Formats: sequence, structure tokens, C-alpha cells
Amino acid sequence: MKVNFFATLRPIVGQKTVEIDLPENTTVQQFVEMVVTEYPPMRKELLDEDGNLYRHVHVFVNGRDAPFLENGMDTVIQSEDTLNIFPAVGGG
Repeated sequence: MKVNFFATLRPIVGQKTVEIDLPENTTVQQFVEMVVTEYPPMRKELLDEDGNLYRHVHVFVNGRDAPFLENGMDTVIQSEDTLNIFPAVGGG
């Protein structure tokens, strides 16, 4: 599966796009947990102290923000899906 990282997250993973092999029936929440395990500095960028995705971080599955999918963070990801992870972006 291709995962694209944006803005301040790219230096953590070292590139824009990474290939990640996910087990079948992996949910978005499990995927996020895998990312912070693989890239420990990502934890403080993505998760609050309770292990929940910050509201200002966006994980898009095929262009749709995961928390707004029918099953939210419990949505099962398919191997052909494209995931994009955006940190908070500010400025003007």
C-alpha cells in the first residue's frame, strides 16, 4: 500500500511516499499504530496522550478524511487504497 506523508511528516519518514505491507483487515486506527511503531518520532505528531489521533491531523483514505468515513477509524483498509497523512497546517 502506498502512503503519502505531507509537510513536517516527510522528514520523519525520509521521503514523500512509502510502501507499507499491511495484514488483511487492518483498520485505519491499527494502521496509525503501525506508523508510530515504525517511526517513533511520529507519535508526538499524530497522537495525543491517550493514543487518539489529534483532531488537527488528517488521515485520508482514497481522498476521504478517515474520521468521517462510515466506520471512522475502524474502517478496514484495502491493499489498493491510497492513504495520505497531513499534519496541522497553518499560516496565511
